[in-house]
Amino acid sequence: MSGSFNKEECAANFAVSSCGFSEVKVKKEVETIAVQVVERNSEDTIAFTGASKHVKPDLTNAKEKPYQFSLCDRAFPLNSNLKNHRRTNTGEKLYQCSQCDKTFTSNSNLVNHMRTHTGEKPYQCSQCNKVFSQNGNLVSHLKTHTGAKPYQCNKCNKTFSQNSSLIYHLRTHTGEKPYQCGQCGKAFIKVNSLKDHLRTHTGEKPYQCNQCVKAFAQNSNLIEHQRTHTGEKPYQCGQCDKTFSYISNFRKHQITHTGEKYQCSQCDKAFSWKRSLIRHQIQHREKKE
Repeated sequence: MSGSFNKEECAANFAVSSCGFSEVKVKKEVETIAVQVVERNSEDTIAFTGASKHVKPDLTNAKEKPYQFSLCDRAFPLNSNLKNHRRTNTGEKLYQCSQCDKTFTSNSNLVNHMRTHTGEKPYQCSQCNKVFSQNGNLVSHLKTHTGAKPYQCNKCNKTFSQNSSLIYHLRTHTGEKPYQCGQCGKAFIKVNSLKDHLRTHTGEKPYQCNQCVKAFAQNSNLIEHQRTHTGEKPYQCGQCDKTFSYISNFRKHQITHTGEKYQCSQCDKAFSWKRSLIRHQIQHREKKE
């Protein structure tokens, strides 16, 4: 069925954006309409060509991709897909967080971000009950149970469960650090490492403990802190069965068994702790000055 009607009279309450291209958003209680062509005419009405029922389009086997992006030749089955892709190229961010004012190119990215505020973790591992805020993290976690590591380094033959982990690892061989801080010039292998570093400049601490008032710049620090409330000690020594809440304390303890020492490159002194070596090396520099 084809027709034309005023946007204010639509029972489904469609809202048209003021962008240069048409955008249709549907109320949550109404299923997405199967619209093949949406055009705005000069009389500020919307012309629909296609299904008139409020049903979700079945794109499972869709091969036709009529919406093509001119800059990279990618094509999409829906106009909405094209618009989302366009924003990744233009940098346009229409979706804003109501808690911290961060903006995003797509609604799905905003939804994922909101979970950092709410603490919601809807994706649960069926084998160990660990929960995750994003489905991709759950998929990656499941590989820790299967032991599958299909991605292999061609330099040292080390294997990884994720391709992204292999890419990061390869940079340890090449020395590539593509993510650079704009304030101090420090560079990083991972974009997440840069994000964590930037908080040392801004002082931002987005990870709040739900049992006390402490907040942290990194999620890993929050996780470790929460063990002071729960008493969890997941790191166990294989030689004496002693357990630890913090991986740093676990590694320090292991040295008591291995006898590993950090050797000074300027003299014969060696140290059990890396921080002791650093302090010692400062003394060498001060003597030279």
